[in-house]
Amino acid sequence: MTSQPYTLLSCAVSIDGYLDDTTPQRLLLSNEADFDRVDQIRAGCDAILVGANTIRRDDPRLVIRDPARRAARVARGLPPNPLKVTVTAAGDLDPGSRFFRVGTSEKLVYSPSPPAGLASVATVVAADDLRTVLADLAGRGVRRLMVEGGATILAELLAEGLADELQLAIAPRFVGDPGAPRFTGVPGRAPLLASVTNLDGVVVLRYLLSQAAVDRHWLEAAIGEARRCPPAWTAFSVGAVIVDAAGREIVRGYSRETDPHVHAEEAALAKVDPADPRLAGATIYSSLEPCSLRKSRPAPCATLIRAAGIPRVVYAWREPTLFVDGRGAEDLEAAGVEVVQVPELVDEARAVNAHLL
Repeated sequence: MTSQPYTLLSCAVSIDGYLDDTTPQRLLLSNEADFDRVDQIRAGCDAILVGANTIRRDDPRLVIRDPARRAARVARGLPPNPLKVTVTAAGDLDPGSRFFRVGTSEKLVYSPSPPAGLASVATVVAADDLRTVLADLAGRGVRRLMVEGGATILAELLAEGLADELQLAIAPRFVGDPGAPRFTGVPGRAPLLASVTNLDGVVVLRYLLSQAAVDRHWLEAAIGEARRCPPAWTAFSVGAVIVDAAGREIVRGYSRETDPHVHAEEAALAKVDPADPRLAGATIYSSLEPCSLRKSRPAPCATLIRAAGIPRVVYAWREPTLFVDGRGAEDLEAAGVEVVQVPELVDEARAVNAHLL
Protein backbone atom coordinates (compact mmCIF):
# COMPACT_ATOMS: atom_id res chain seq x y z
CA MET A 1 0.00 0.00 0.00
CA THR A 2 1.32 3.47 -0.89
CA SER A 3 1.91 6.09 1.80
CA GLN A 4 -0.55 8.50 0.21
CA PRO A 5 -3.11 8.55 -2.60
CA TYR A 6 -2.39 9.88 -6.06
CA THR A 7 -3.38 13.47 -5.35
CA LEU A 8 -4.88 15.52 -8.18
CA LEU A 9 -5.49 19.24 -7.70
CA SER A 10 -8.30 20.77 -9.72
CA CYS A 11 -9.24 24.42 -9.86
CA ALA A 12 -10.45 27.15 -12.19
CA VAL A 13 -8.94 30.62 -12.27
CA SER A 14 -9.37 33.85 -14.17
CA ILE A 15 -6.70 35.00 -16.61
CA ASP A 16 -5.19 37.09 -13.81
CA GLY A 17 -5.08 34.12 -11.43
CA TYR A 18 -8.11 34.66 -9.21
CA LEU A 19 -10.13 31.75 -7.85
CA ASP A 20 -13.14 33.89 -6.93
CA ASP A 21 -14.19 37.47 -6.32
CA THR A 22 -15.42 39.16 -3.13
CA THR A 23 -19.14 39.18 -3.91
CA PRO A 24 -21.46 36.98 -1.81
CA GLN A 25 -22.21 34.71 -4.76
CA ARG A 26 -19.73 32.14 -5.97
CA LEU A 27 -17.95 33.25 -9.14
CA LEU A 28 -18.42 30.61 -11.84
CA LEU A 29 -15.24 30.43 -13.88
CA SER A 30 -16.00 27.16 -15.66
CA ASN A 31 -18.39 26.53 -18.53
CA GLU A 32 -20.56 23.47 -19.11
CA ALA A 33 -17.84 21.61 -21.00
CA ASP A 34 -15.41 22.16 -18.14
CA PHE A 35 -17.97 21.14 -15.53
CA ASP A 36 -18.38 17.89 -17.44
CA ARG A 37 -14.59 17.38 -17.42
CA VAL A 38 -14.56 17.84 -13.65
CA ASP A 39 -17.47 15.41 -13.32
CA GLN A 40 -15.52 12.82 -15.29
CA ILE A 41 -12.48 13.24 -13.04
CA ARG A 42 -14.65 12.88 -9.94
CA ALA A 43 -16.03 9.63 -11.31
CA GLY A 44 -12.52 8.21 -11.51
CA CYS A 45 -11.53 9.14 -7.96
CA ASP A 46 -12.02 7.43 -4.62
CA ALA A 47 -12.40 10.65 -2.64
CA ILE A 48 -12.87 14.41 -3.07
CA LEU A 49 -11.33 16.88 -0.62
CA VAL A 50 -12.20 20.53 -0.05
CA GLY A 51 -11.22 22.94 2.69
CA ALA A 52 -13.62 24.08 5.38
CA ASN A 53 -13.82 27.61 3.95
CA THR A 54 -15.01 26.17 0.64
CA ILE A 55 -17.85 24.42 2.45
CA ARG A 56 -18.78 27.60 4.31
CA ARG A 57 -18.65 29.86 1.25
CA ASP A 58 -19.75 27.65 -1.65
CA ASP A 59 -21.80 24.91 0.08
CA PRO A 60 -20.75 22.32 -2.55
CA ARG A 61 -22.51 18.99 -3.03
CA LEU A 62 -19.42 17.16 -4.34
CA VAL A 63 -21.34 14.44 -6.14
CA ILE A 64 -21.16 13.03 -9.66
CA ARG A 65 -23.75 14.70 -11.86
CA ASP A 66 -23.91 12.21 -14.72
CA PRO A 67 -26.16 9.20 -13.90
CA ALA A 68 -24.26 7.03 -16.38
CA ARG A 69 -21.00 7.69 -14.55
CA ARG A 70 -22.58 6.85 -11.22
CA ALA A 71 -23.99 3.64 -12.69
CA ALA A 72 -20.58 2.72 -14.10
CA ARG A 73 -19.04 3.08 -10.65
CA VAL A 74 -21.71 0.86 -9.13
CA ALA A 75 -21.09 -1.73 -11.86
CA ARG A 76 -17.42 -1.79 -10.78
CA GLY A 77 -18.44 -2.46 -7.19
CA LEU A 78 -17.91 1.13 -6.03
CA PRO A 79 -20.33 3.51 -4.31
CA PRO A 80 -22.10 5.85 -6.75
CA ASN A 81 -20.14 8.84 -5.45
CA PRO A 82 -16.63 9.20 -4.01
CA LEU A 83 -16.31 9.76 -0.30
CA LYS A 84 -16.17 13.40 0.80
CA VAL A 85 -13.28 14.79 2.82
CA THR A 86 -12.65 18.11 4.51
CA VAL A 87 -10.00 19.59 6.78
CA THR A 88 -10.86 22.14 9.45
CA ALA A 89 -8.90 23.82 12.21
CA ALA A 90 -11.83 25.32 14.09
CA GLY A 91 -14.43 22.64 13.38
CA ASP A 92 -17.21 25.21 13.04
CA LEU A 93 -19.00 23.62 10.10
CA ASP A 94 -22.75 23.52 9.66
CA PRO A 95 -23.92 19.88 9.82
CA GLY A 96 -26.82 20.95 7.61
CA SER A 97 -24.58 21.97 4.71
CA ARG A 98 -24.87 20.08 1.44
CA PHE A 99 -21.44 18.54 1.99
CA PHE A 100 -23.01 16.47 4.76
CA ARG A 101 -26.63 16.23 3.59
CA VAL A 102 -26.37 15.38 -0.11
CA GLY A 103 -25.43 11.87 -1.21
CA THR A 104 -24.95 8.64 0.67
CA SER A 105 -21.16 8.47 0.43
CA GLU A 106 -19.06 8.49 3.58
CA LYS A 107 -17.95 11.88 4.92
CA LEU A 108 -14.62 12.38 6.68
CA VAL A 109 -13.67 15.43 8.73
CA TYR A 110 -10.03 15.88 9.77
CA SER A 111 -9.17 18.33 12.53
CA PRO A 112 -6.44 18.86 15.15
CA SER A 113 -9.25 19.07 17.72
CA PRO A 114 -12.07 16.86 16.44
CA PRO A 115 -15.40 18.71 16.77
CA ALA A 116 -18.00 16.66 18.64
CA GLY A 117 -20.86 18.44 16.88
CA LEU A 118 -20.13 16.72 13.56
CA ALA A 119 -19.92 13.15 14.84
CA SER A 120 -23.53 12.45 13.86
CA VAL A 121 -23.00 13.37 10.20
CA ALA A 122 -19.40 12.35 9.53
CA THR A 123 -16.46 10.29 10.68
CA VAL A 124 -14.25 12.72 12.58
CA VAL A 125 -10.51 12.00 12.66
CA ALA A 126 -7.74 13.74 14.57
CA ALA A 127 -5.00 15.03 12.26
CA ASP A 128 -2.47 17.82 12.68
CA ASP A 129 -1.30 18.22 9.09
CA LEU A 130 -2.06 17.30 5.50
CA ARG A 131 0.58 14.60 5.35
CA THR A 132 -1.23 12.80 8.17
CA VAL A 133 -4.55 13.26 6.36
CA LEU A 134 -3.19 11.71 3.17
CA ALA A 135 -1.63 8.81 5.04
CA ASP A 136 -4.92 8.09 6.81
CA LEU A 137 -6.83 8.21 3.51
CA ALA A 138 -4.37 5.74 1.99
CA GLY A 139 -4.97 3.46 4.95
CA ARG A 140 -8.69 3.62 4.21
CA GLY A 141 -8.12 2.40 0.67
CA VAL A 142 -8.17 5.76 -1.11
CA ARG A 143 -5.86 5.41 -4.10
CA ARG A 144 -6.89 8.47 -6.08
CA LEU A 145 -7.82 11.75 -4.39
CA MET A 146 -9.22 14.85 -6.08
CA VAL A 147 -8.70 18.18 -4.31
CA GLU A 148 -11.05 20.97 -5.40
CA GLY A 149 -9.92 23.78 -3.12
CA GLY A 150 -9.80 26.17 -1.56
CA ALA A 151 -6.80 28.39 -2.01
CA THR A 152 -5.13 27.51 1.30
CA ILE A 153 -5.38 23.74 0.84
CA LEU A 154 -4.10 23.95 -2.73
CA ALA A 155 -1.16 26.14 -1.73
CA GLU A 156 -0.18 23.88 1.18
CA LEU A 157 -0.27 20.72 -0.90
CA LEU A 158 1.89 22.36 -3.56
CA ALA A 159 4.37 23.84 -1.09
CA GLU A 160 4.80 20.56 0.78
CA GLY A 161 5.27 18.53 -2.40
CA LEU A 162 2.23 16.37 -1.68
CA ALA A 163 0.44 16.85 -5.01
CA ASP A 164 0.96 14.61 -8.02
CA GLU A 165 -1.03 16.45 -10.66
CA LEU A 166 -2.62 19.84 -11.27
CA GLN A 167 -5.43 20.45 -13.71
CA LEU A 168 -5.77 24.21 -14.02
CA ALA A 169 -8.72 25.63 -15.97
CA ILE A 170 -8.19 29.22 -17.11
CA ALA A 171 -11.38 31.14 -17.81
CA PRO A 172 -11.49 33.91 -20.43
CA ARG A 173 -12.11 36.74 -17.98
CA PHE A 174 -10.35 39.07 -15.54
CA VAL A 175 -11.27 39.65 -11.89
CA GLY A 176 -8.80 42.34 -10.81
CA ASP A 177 -9.99 42.39 -7.18
CA PRO A 178 -7.04 42.68 -4.75
CA GLY A 179 -9.16 41.32 -1.91
CA ALA A 180 -10.19 38.15 -3.73
CA PRO A 181 -8.47 34.76 -3.29
CA ARG A 182 -5.79 33.91 -5.82
CA PHE A 183 -4.15 30.69 -6.86
CA THR A 184 -0.73 30.63 -5.22
CA GLY A 185 1.80 28.05 -4.14
CA VAL A 186 5.21 26.87 -5.18
CA PRO A 187 5.50 23.18 -6.13
CA GLY A 188 8.38 21.13 -4.79
CA ARG A 189 9.67 20.42 -8.32
CA ALA A 190 9.36 21.98 -11.74
CA PRO A 191 5.99 20.93 -13.19
CA LEU A 192 5.82 19.10 -16.50
CA LEU A 193 3.11 20.29 -18.88
CA ALA A 194 1.40 17.13 -20.12
CA SER A 195 -1.47 18.56 -22.16
CA VAL A 196 -3.40 21.69 -23.15
CA THR A 197 -7.12 21.42 -23.92
CA ASN A 198 -9.46 24.14 -25.17
CA LEU A 199 -13.01 23.61 -23.90
CA ASP A 200 -15.09 26.25 -25.64
CA GLY A 201 -12.77 29.03 -24.50
CA VAL A 202 -11.78 27.60 -21.12
CA VAL A 203 -8.20 26.37 -21.47
CA VAL A 204 -7.22 23.42 -19.27
CA LEU A 205 -3.53 22.97 -18.48
CA ARG A 206 -2.56 19.57 -17.10
CA TYR A 207 0.68 19.60 -15.13
CA LEU A 208 2.52 16.64 -13.63
CA LEU A 209 4.03 17.56 -10.27
CA SER A 210 5.65 14.37 -8.96
CA GLN A 211 7.94 11.70 -10.33
CA ALA A 212 5.14 9.18 -9.82
CA ALA A 213 2.86 11.24 -12.05
CA VAL A 214 5.55 11.61 -14.72
CA ASP A 215 6.23 7.87 -14.62
CA ARG A 216 2.56 7.04 -14.98
CA HIS A 217 2.15 9.47 -17.88
CA TRP A 218 5.00 8.03 -19.93
CA LEU A 219 4.18 4.44 -19.03
CA GLU A 220 0.65 4.98 -20.32
CA ALA A 221 2.24 6.26 -23.53
CA ALA A 222 4.32 3.07 -23.73
CA ILE A 223 1.18 0.97 -23.30
CA GLY A 224 -0.35 3.00 -26.12
CA GLU A 225 2.59 2.02 -28.30
CA ALA A 226 2.00 -1.64 -27.39
CA ARG A 227 -1.46 -1.38 -28.92
CA ARG A 228 0.19 -0.61 -32.27
CA CYS A 229 1.98 -3.97 -32.41
CA PRO A 230 1.11 -6.36 -35.24
CA PRO A 231 -0.58 -9.35 -33.57
CA ALA A 232 1.50 -12.42 -32.83
CA TRP A 233 1.02 -15.72 -31.03
CA THR A 234 4.69 -16.26 -30.24
CA ALA A 235 5.65 -12.95 -28.60
CA PHE A 236 4.21 -10.27 -26.35
CA SER A 237 3.01 -6.92 -27.63
CA VAL A 238 5.12 -4.29 -25.89
CA GLY A 239 5.64 -0.55 -26.20
CA ALA A 240 8.57 1.58 -25.06
CA VAL A 241 9.29 5.30 -24.70
CA ILE A 242 12.66 6.87 -23.90
CA VAL A 243 12.49 10.19 -22.03
CA ASP A 244 15.31 12.56 -21.10
CA ALA A 245 16.12 13.83 -17.60
CA ALA A 246 13.86 16.86 -18.07
CA GLY A 247 10.86 14.67 -18.89
CA ARG A 248 10.95 15.28 -22.64
CA GLU A 249 10.41 12.44 -25.07
CA ILE A 250 13.43 11.30 -27.07
CA VAL A 251 11.94 8.41 -29.04
CA ARG A 252 9.48 5.53 -28.85
CA GLY A 253 9.03 2.09 -30.37
CA TYR A 254 6.96 -1.08 -30.25
CA SER A 255 7.36 -4.80 -30.78
CA ARG A 256 7.60 -5.99 -34.40
CA GLU A 257 7.76 -2.38 -35.56
CA THR A 258 10.47 -2.96 -38.17
CA ASP A 259 10.68 -6.76 -38.41
CA PRO A 260 8.88 -9.77 -36.91
CA HIS A 261 11.45 -10.24 -34.15
CA VAL A 262 12.34 -6.74 -32.95
CA HIS A 263 11.41 -5.92 -29.35
CA ALA A 264 9.99 -2.57 -28.25
CA GLU A 265 13.06 -1.37 -26.34
CA GLU A 266 15.26 -2.53 -29.20
CA ALA A 267 13.13 -0.66 -31.74
CA ALA A 268 13.31 2.54 -29.71
CA LEU A 269 17.05 2.33 -29.07
CA ALA A 270 17.72 1.75 -32.77
CA LYS A 271 16.38 5.24 -33.48
CA VAL A 272 18.83 6.98 -31.13
CA ASP A 273 22.47 7.78 -31.76
CA PRO A 274 24.40 5.73 -29.17
CA ALA A 275 26.50 8.84 -28.52
CA ASP A 276 23.44 10.97 -27.70
CA PRO A 277 24.32 12.61 -24.35
CA ARG A 278 20.68 12.55 -23.26
CA LEU A 279 20.84 8.79 -22.76
CA ALA A 280 23.07 9.21 -19.70
CA GLY A 281 20.16 10.75 -17.78
CA ALA A 282 17.28 9.07 -19.56
CA THR A 283 14.49 6.78 -18.42
CA ILE A 284 13.12 4.03 -20.62
CA TYR A 285 9.47 3.19 -20.05
CA SER A 286 8.31 -0.26 -21.11
CA SER A 287 4.88 -1.80 -20.80
CA LEU A 288 6.59 -5.14 -20.04
CA GLU A 289 9.66 -5.90 -17.96
CA PRO A 290 12.69 -5.79 -20.29
CA CYS A 291 13.73 -9.30 -21.26
CA SER A 292 16.92 -10.91 -19.99
CA LEU A 293 16.60 -13.94 -22.26
CA ARG A 294 15.34 -14.20 -25.82
CA LYS A 295 15.31 -16.84 -28.53
CA SER A 296 15.16 -14.57 -31.57
CA ARG A 297 18.26 -12.39 -31.02
CA PRO A 298 21.57 -12.79 -29.16
CA ALA A 299 21.21 -9.60 -27.09
CA PRO A 300 18.19 -9.29 -24.78
CA CYS A 301 16.70 -5.88 -24.05
CA ALA A 302 18.21 -5.66 -20.56
CA THR A 303 21.65 -5.96 -22.15
CA LEU A 304 20.82 -3.32 -24.78
CA ILE A 305 19.62 -0.92 -22.09
CA ARG A 306 22.81 -1.36 -20.08
CA ALA A 307 24.93 -0.89 -23.19
CA ALA A 308 23.11 2.35 -23.97
CA GLY A 309 23.97 3.69 -20.52
CA ILE A 310 20.36 4.39 -19.56
CA PRO A 311 20.28 4.62 -15.75
CA ARG A 312 16.57 4.17 -15.08
CA VAL A 313 13.86 1.74 -16.21
CA VAL A 314 10.13 1.92 -15.43
CA TYR A 315 7.80 -0.91 -16.40
CA ALA A 316 4.24 -2.03 -15.72
CA TRP A 317 3.94 -5.80 -16.13
CA ARG A 318 6.38 -8.41 -14.90
CA GLU A 319 7.17 -10.74 -17.81
CA PRO A 320 5.24 -14.02 -17.47
CA THR A 321 7.10 -17.29 -18.04
CA LEU A 322 5.06 -18.06 -21.15
CA PHE A 323 8.01 -17.95 -23.55
CA VAL A 324 11.14 -17.61 -21.38
CA ASP A 325 11.87 -17.48 -17.67
CA GLY A 326 13.63 -14.13 -17.50
CA ARG A 327 15.01 -11.90 -14.77
CA GLY A 328 15.26 -8.57 -16.54
CA ALA A 329 14.56 -6.41 -13.50
CA GLU A 330 17.08 -8.28 -11.35
CA ASP A 331 19.77 -8.16 -14.04
CA LEU A 332 19.32 -4.42 -14.49
CA GLU A 333 19.37 -3.73 -10.76
CA ALA A 334 22.52 -5.83 -10.38
CA ALA A 335 24.14 -3.58 -12.98
CA GLY A 336 23.23 -0.46 -10.99
CA VAL A 337 20.19 0.55 -13.02
CA GLU A 338 17.26 1.96 -11.05
CA VAL A 339 14.20 -0.19 -11.78
CA VAL A 340 10.65 0.87 -10.89
CA GLN A 341 7.47 -1.11 -11.38
CA VAL A 342 4.10 0.68 -11.55
CA PRO A 343 1.64 -2.05 -10.55
CA GLU A 344 -1.41 0.18 -11.06
CA LEU A 345 -0.92 -0.18 -14.82
CA VAL A 346 -0.43 -3.95 -14.90
CA ASP A 347 -3.99 -4.60 -16.05
CA GLU A 348 -3.66 -2.18 -18.98
CA ALA A 349 -0.41 -3.75 -20.14
CA ARG A 350 -1.80 -7.25 -19.73
CA ALA A 351 -4.99 -6.41 -21.64
CA VAL A 352 -2.98 -5.71 -24.79
CA ASN A 353 -1.82 -9.33 -24.62
CA ALA A 354 -5.11 -10.92 -23.61
CA HIS A 355 -5.02 -13.21 -26.66
CA LEU A 356 -1.92 -14.94 -25.23
CA LEU A 357 -3.22 -15.51 -21.72
